[in-house]
Amino acid sequence: MTTTINHSDDTRHHAGGMDTTDPDPEVPERAKGPRRFPAAYKARILAEYETLGKAEKGALLRREDLYSSLLTEWRRQRDQGAEEALARPAGRQAADPRDKEIARLKKEKEKLEGDLTKARKVIEVQGKLSALLEELATDSVPDERGETR
Repeated sequence: MTTTINHSDDTRHHAGGMDTTDPDPEVPERAKGPRRFPAAYKARILAEYETLGKAEKGALLRREDLYSSLLTEWRRQRDQGAEEALARPAGRQAADPRDKEIARLKKEKEKLEGDLTKARKVIEVQGKLSALLEELATDSVPDERGETR
């Protein structure tokens, strides 16, 4: 009688508390590009961050899974946006003359395309009318006796 010992299974049992189940072969899905944060979220986090002490700032960053360099970039974006907003003149933006010209040309093009469609229909009707009149003219030609058909 022959006894077979499976050494790989035996070593797992004697390894001292190792899990005998196979690892999950499922690969977790990776992120698709950099994370994106809405402007309201950025503003809320920046406002909260600026009111906290040093220890609480670190806790906020850990809780939200953020880096301090990211907040620095958000702060720069906020300040730049405020400067741009203050530099813009108040009131409605002046209309670009090119936009007015483009709108005028589009309207004129639509009108001309409509006219062209009408002209093509008229030419088609004139061609049919001409063919009909020619057919009638050949049918009414007098024969040898002077009678029309």
